[in-house]
Amino acid sequence: MPGDDRSERVEDVLARLRRNGGRVTKARQLLLEELFDRGGHRTAEELAGAVQDRAPEVHLSTIYRNLDELERLGVVTHSHMGHGPAAYHLAETAHPHLVCERCGSTIDVPDEVLGGLMATVRRRYGFAIDPHHFAIPGRCRACSGDAGAPARG
Repeated sequence: MPGDDRSERVEDVLARLRRNGGRVTKARQLLLEELFDRGGHRTAEELAGAVQDRAPEVHLSTIYRNLDELERLGVVTHSHMGHGPAAYHLAETAHPHLVCERCGSTIDVPDEVLGGLMATVRRRYGFAIDPHHFAIPGRCRACSGDAGAPARG
């Protein structure tokens, strides 16, 4: 049952929090349930709104503190998707992003798309790129006038 899988995953993270000296709070549990239920790229404000629908007393600052702790534990990661606030998502689903500067659309791409660049930078400069933390700006197919071109990758 999908709900059971989600419950197990939430409990696994809560156990990890306990092992690292963290407390299990209602806000943490609700935030984790929201992350595992809906996934995707969501801002702290969007996540706070979803948690507050179930627990109105949970403050935005609590959500930020919990996201920081979950990121420290490797459960979530955040990406800068252009000029807006950071978007959070489960670390297990992390991937690079392409963001259109004209229309704002976001394209999720697999790590392999940037594999050549990452390998070249590592080989030449000894630098390891984190392709999940930032979005690569540019223009989508529709905005570049290339609507009929096949996707490359």
